[in-house]
Amino acid sequence: MSQIREIKDRMNGIQSTMKITKAMYMISSTKMNTAKQKAANTDPYFYSLRKQILTILQNLPDHFEHPYLDSREYIDEKHQNKAIICVTGDKGLAGAYNLNVLKLTEQIIKAHPNYKLYMIGEVGRQYFLRRHIPVEESFLYTAQNPTLSRARSISSKMLELYAEKTIDEVLIIYTRMDQHNQFTVDVEQLLPLYRLNQEVEVGGQTIHSIQLEPSPAELLNIVIPDYLSGFIYSSLVESYASENFARMQAMDSANKNGEELLNSLSLQYNRQRQAKITQEITEVAAGAKARRQQLQKKKRSQSTCK
Repeated sequence: MSQIREIKDRMNGIQSTMKITKAMYMISSTKMNTAKQKAANTDPYFYSLRKQILTILQNLPDHFEHPYLDSREYIDEKHQNKAIICVTGDKGLAGAYNLNVLKLTEQIIKAHPNYKLYMIGEVGRQYFLRRHIPVEESFLYTAQNPTLSRARSISSKMLELYAEKTIDEVLIIYTRMDQHNQFTVDVEQLLPLYRLNQEVEVGGQTIHSIQLEPSPAELLNIVIPDYLSGFIYSSLVESYASENFARMQAMDSANKNGEELLNSLSLQYNRQRQAKITQEITEVAAGAKARRQQLQKKKRSQSTCK
């Protein structure tokens, strides 16, 4: 009886958990679609901005210098200070989503000891704190609510540090989704920008040489901050969509495993019940048989007395 009750309790617990995982699947699906829509709404603007930047970089005059193009080659690579922006989630239960970003970030940190780590996402912040890896700054509440305003704030911080030469390079590590809804970890260098010395294609159109007005330096000062904000915002949205897609996969896997476990437990439960019923029938039959034997014995005894 206790074993049947134990199996029934386990089945009830699994069913309660599956209600949560199914709800989380639906919530993550809604959040992922919202993030994708955000990205689709802003993509045309930032795509045009990227095309303008490529045009400017391709048409810069010879020997042109600008802080955003300063590769700091005069500083030994071992002594260059790198700012690393790591984008994780604020929550777990998303499969390998957070772990993939964190492992890649650790590899880059080990390869470049002079770094400043900037965290987006509570999971990543706690991860590095537990390992006593210093975090320069955490941008709270950004992972679950990526906005252009917060992206601009992060971009302004990086531009300020870069202008002061506190940092020599800015990297961002984030997760993006491809056309097949598969997420991969990506690393992009935000600063300095690479100068282009040849014609490039954007959207199938070749960018030709043009005259830059009012001046290349002024254009870069205006366009680059917006471009950095846009790229960071796009990275945040891509990461947010990837996180929820990964959580959908994790919850779907949990639901399937739950169904399999329920089927297995249901089979055990039915077998135990059948065995118990069989035992009860056997006990009743044995009791009836014993009763009949007692009655027969009593009748024989009475017959003998007569």
